[in-house]
Amino acid sequence: MKKKVTLSKEFLKGLWDQNPVFKQVLGMCPTLAVTVSAINGIAMALATTFVLVSASLIISSIRKLIPTQVRIAAYILIIATFVTIVDLVMKAQFPELSKSLGPYIPLIVVNCLILGRQEAFSSKNTVFRSLLDSLGMGTGFLIALFVLGSLREIFGTGTILGYTIMPSFYEPWLVMILPAGAFLTLGLLFGAANSYLQRKDKIEKNYLVEKYLKAKRDAEQAGEAI
Repeated sequence: MKKKVTLSKEFLKGLWDQNPVFKQVLGMCPTLAVTVSAINGIAMALATTFVLVSASLIISSIRKLIPTQVRIAAYILIIATFVTIVDLVMKAQFPELSKSLGPYIPLIVVNCLILGRQEAFSSKNTVFRSLLDSLGMGTGFLIALFVLGSLREIFGTGTILGYTIMPSFYEPWLVMILPAGAFLTLGLLFGAANSYLQRKDKIEKNYLVEKYLKAKRDAEQAGEAI
């Protein structure tokens, strides 16, 4: 029987263990294209999270009513509805930001993170668990895009959220706000994350080996005493 995941882990898994960007490598198109600044990363992540959470709530609510044969078409229709809402609201309320993000807001419709969570999770779980799952995945996506956008903005222009933080003698690395800078920054973040995980695994393995050897020695000493 499959062990039920606790509600807290349902949310927290999206932050790191199943982070959409750093662990599942999903949504790479907007991740690489729009993160020339921190505010762009935040805006794209919030728009994606709104669509993800809204679609998850609807699909998990009516999952038993959607015929299996047309489930993907139904998911895309629901996702497209919320993407249209986000696109129109951004054009009306945040026109400059909408221009900065360009066609990547409408392209949320084909973001594999959103469709993947509907197929893998929302269509098989309750509304509350789907809400926690989508919030966790959206928060993990937000963290990843904010970190990536902040690093590119700091080294590419010397600012963060529009405020200058680098000294006056700093020469901005223009490559960081170009496509090459996106691949370079993301690659370095992947490398740092893998290095940390390998070191963590090594420490855990050494601990288990030492624990096993100690238990073996204790058992041998107990046998001699008997």
